[in-house]
Amino acid sequence: MHLPDRFLPEKIVLRSLTPADAAPLARLADNKKIWDNLRDYIPFPYRESDARAFIAHVLKEKPQQTFAISHEGVLCGVTGLVAQQDVYRRSAEMGFWLGEPYHGRGIATRAVALITAYAFKELKLVRVFAAVFDHNTASMRVLEKNGYLKEGIFRKAVYKNGRLLDEHRYAILNEAAL
Repeated sequence: MHLPDRFLPEKIVLRSLTPADAAPLARLADNKKIWDNLRDYIPFPYRESDARAFIAHVLKEKPQQTFAISHEGVLCGVTGLVAQQDVYRRSAEMGFWLGEPYHGRGIATRAVALITAYAFKELKLVRVFAAVFDHNTASMRVLEKNGYLKEGIFRKAVYKNGRLLDEHRYAILNEAAL
Protein backbone atom coordinates (compact mmCIF):
# COMPACT_ATOMS: atom_id res chain seq x y z
CA MET A 1 0.00 0.00 0.00
CA HIS A 2 1.38 3.42 -0.93
CA LEU A 3 1.05 6.02 1.79
CA PRO A 4 1.52 9.74 1.24
CA ASP A 5 4.45 11.34 3.06
CA ARG A 6 2.13 13.18 5.38
CA PHE A 7 -1.55 12.74 6.08
CA LEU A 8 -3.88 15.71 6.17
CA PRO A 9 -4.75 16.29 9.84
CA GLU A 10 -8.45 16.72 9.15
CA LYS A 11 -8.54 13.19 7.68
CA ILE A 12 -7.37 11.66 10.96
CA VAL A 13 -10.18 10.85 13.38
CA LEU A 14 -10.75 9.01 16.61
CA ARG A 15 -13.66 6.59 16.47
CA SER A 16 -15.08 3.71 18.43
CA LEU A 17 -13.50 0.34 17.89
CA THR A 18 -15.83 -2.23 16.35
CA PRO A 19 -15.71 -6.04 16.12
CA ALA A 20 -14.70 -5.59 12.44
CA ASP A 21 -11.45 -4.02 13.68
CA ALA A 22 -10.20 -7.26 15.25
CA ALA A 23 -8.22 -8.58 12.26
CA PRO A 24 -6.51 -5.30 11.30
CA LEU A 25 -5.85 -4.50 14.97
CA ALA A 26 -4.16 -7.87 15.45
CA ARG A 27 -2.04 -7.39 12.30
CA LEU A 28 -0.82 -3.99 13.50
CA ALA A 29 -0.27 -4.93 17.15
CA ASP A 30 1.52 -8.21 16.44
CA ASN A 31 4.84 -6.42 16.00
CA LYS A 32 7.71 -6.69 18.47
CA LYS A 33 8.80 -3.10 17.71
CA ILE A 34 5.36 -1.89 18.81
CA TRP A 35 5.24 -4.16 21.86
CA ASP A 36 8.68 -2.95 23.01
CA ASN A 37 7.04 0.43 23.80
CA LEU A 38 3.91 -0.93 25.50
CA ARG A 39 3.14 -2.32 28.92
CA ASP A 40 3.49 -6.06 29.40
CA TYR A 41 -0.22 -6.64 30.03
CA ILE A 42 -0.61 -6.30 26.26
CA PRO A 43 0.25 -9.76 24.95
CA PHE A 44 2.91 -10.60 22.42
CA PRO A 45 2.44 -12.25 20.06
CA TYR A 46 -0.86 -10.44 19.59
CA ARG A 47 -3.56 -12.65 18.13
CA GLU A 48 -6.97 -11.87 16.66
CA SER A 49 -8.52 -13.42 19.78
CA ASP A 50 -6.61 -10.83 21.87
CA ALA A 51 -8.01 -8.06 19.66
CA ARG A 52 -11.57 -9.41 20.00
CA ALA A 53 -11.26 -9.55 23.80
CA PHE A 54 -9.79 -6.02 23.92
CA ILE A 55 -12.55 -4.61 21.71
CA ALA A 56 -15.27 -6.32 23.78
CA HIS A 57 -13.73 -4.80 26.92
CA VAL A 58 -13.51 -1.23 25.60
CA LEU A 59 -17.03 -1.31 24.17
CA LYS A 60 -18.25 -1.47 27.79
CA GLU A 61 -16.53 1.78 28.78
CA LYS A 62 -18.82 4.47 30.16
CA PRO A 63 -17.76 7.11 29.31
CA GLN A 64 -15.76 6.01 26.31
CA GLN A 65 -12.02 6.35 26.90
CA THR A 66 -10.43 4.15 24.22
CA PHE A 67 -10.52 4.93 20.50
CA ALA A 68 -9.33 3.66 17.18
CA ILE A 69 -7.03 6.06 15.35
CA SER A 70 -8.30 6.13 11.79
CA HIS A 71 -7.26 7.76 8.55
CA GLU A 72 -9.89 7.70 5.80
CA GLY A 73 -11.55 4.70 7.44
CA VAL A 74 -8.32 2.72 7.84
CA LEU A 75 -7.37 1.65 11.35
CA CYS A 76 -3.87 2.98 12.13
CA GLY A 77 -3.62 2.41 15.90
CA VAL A 78 -5.25 3.00 19.25
CA THR A 79 -5.29 5.77 21.84
CA GLY A 80 -6.95 5.99 25.18
CA LEU A 81 -7.20 7.42 28.63
CA VAL A 82 -7.01 5.72 32.01
CA ALA A 83 -9.00 7.77 34.48
CA GLN A 84 -7.30 8.16 37.83
CA GLN A 85 -9.06 7.62 41.14
CA ASP A 86 -9.53 9.25 44.53
CA VAL A 87 -7.62 12.52 44.92
CA TYR A 88 -6.32 12.12 41.33
CA ARG A 89 -9.83 11.89 39.84
CA ARG A 90 -9.42 15.04 37.69
CA SER A 91 -6.46 13.42 35.88
CA ALA A 92 -5.96 10.64 33.38
CA GLU A 93 -3.03 8.78 31.91
CA MET A 94 -3.01 8.87 28.12
CA GLY A 95 -1.44 6.29 25.86
CA PHE A 96 -1.19 5.77 22.13
CA TRP A 97 0.39 3.50 19.58
CA LEU A 98 0.41 3.32 15.80
CA GLY A 99 1.06 0.42 13.50
CA GLU A 100 4.54 0.60 12.01
CA PRO A 101 3.36 1.44 8.46
CA TYR A 102 1.90 4.68 9.83
CA HIS A 103 4.95 5.99 11.72
CA GLY A 104 6.48 9.35 10.86
CA ARG A 105 3.46 10.73 9.02
CA GLY A 106 1.91 13.09 11.56
CA ILE A 107 -0.86 10.69 12.55
CA ALA A 108 0.22 10.27 16.17
CA THR A 109 0.60 14.02 16.62
CA ARG A 110 -2.96 14.62 15.45
CA ALA A 111 -4.34 11.68 17.46
CA VAL A 112 -2.76 13.01 20.66
CA ALA A 113 -4.26 16.44 19.96
CA LEU A 114 -7.69 14.86 19.52
CA ILE A 115 -7.58 12.65 22.63
CA THR A 116 -6.29 15.56 24.72
CA ALA A 117 -9.13 17.81 23.51
CA TYR A 118 -11.61 15.03 24.31
CA ALA A 119 -10.16 14.65 27.82
CA PHE A 120 -10.49 18.35 28.51
CA LYS A 121 -13.76 19.20 26.75
CA GLU A 122 -15.83 16.05 27.15
CA LEU A 123 -14.45 14.47 30.31
CA LYS A 124 -13.70 17.82 32.01
CA LEU A 125 -10.26 16.67 33.14
CA VAL A 126 -7.69 19.12 34.43
CA ARG A 127 -4.53 17.11 33.77
CA VAL A 128 -3.45 14.46 31.27
CA PHE A 129 -0.14 12.70 31.61
CA ALA A 130 1.82 10.13 29.63
CA ALA A 131 4.66 7.80 30.57
CA VAL A 132 7.28 7.05 27.90
CA PHE A 133 10.15 4.55 28.02
CA ASP A 134 13.54 6.23 27.65
CA HIS A 135 14.30 4.82 24.19
CA ASN A 136 11.02 6.04 22.65
CA THR A 137 12.10 9.50 21.51
CA ALA A 138 9.48 9.59 18.73
CA SER A 139 6.65 9.49 21.28
CA MET A 140 8.39 12.16 23.34
CA ARG A 141 8.44 14.41 20.27
CA VAL A 142 4.74 13.76 19.61
CA LEU A 143 3.89 14.83 23.14
CA GLU A 144 6.09 17.92 22.99
CA LYS A 145 4.49 18.99 19.68
CA ASN A 146 1.15 18.91 21.52
CA GLY A 147 2.29 21.12 24.37
CA TYR A 148 3.02 18.38 26.89
CA LEU A 149 5.88 19.26 29.22
CA LYS A 150 8.38 16.80 30.64
CA GLU A 151 7.78 16.81 34.38
CA GLY A 152 10.48 14.37 35.29
CA ILE A 153 12.36 11.17 34.72
CA PHE A 154 11.64 8.20 36.94
CA ARG A 155 15.01 6.49 37.01
CA LYS A 156 15.03 2.73 36.41
CA ALA A 157 11.28 2.59 37.06
CA VAL A 158 10.37 0.25 34.19
CA TYR A 159 11.36 -3.40 33.78
CA LYS A 160 10.87 -4.36 30.13
CA ASN A 161 12.52 -7.10 28.07
CA GLY A 162 14.82 -8.03 30.95
CA ARG A 163 16.17 -4.48 31.33
CA LEU A 164 15.59 -1.61 33.70
CA LEU A 165 14.60 1.56 31.85
CA ASP A 166 13.96 5.17 32.78
CA GLU A 167 10.41 6.44 32.39
CA HIS A 168 9.90 9.98 31.09
CA ARG A 169 6.74 11.56 32.45
CA TYR A 170 4.97 14.24 30.40
CA ALA A 171 1.82 16.19 31.26
CA ILE A 172 -0.44 18.93 30.02
CA LEU A 173 -2.92 21.03 31.98
CA ASN A 174 -6.33 22.23 30.92
CA GLU A 175 -5.66 25.93 31.52
CA ALA A 176 -9.35 26.76 30.99
CA ALA A 177 -10.30 24.58 33.96
CA LEU A 178 -7.83 26.10 36.43
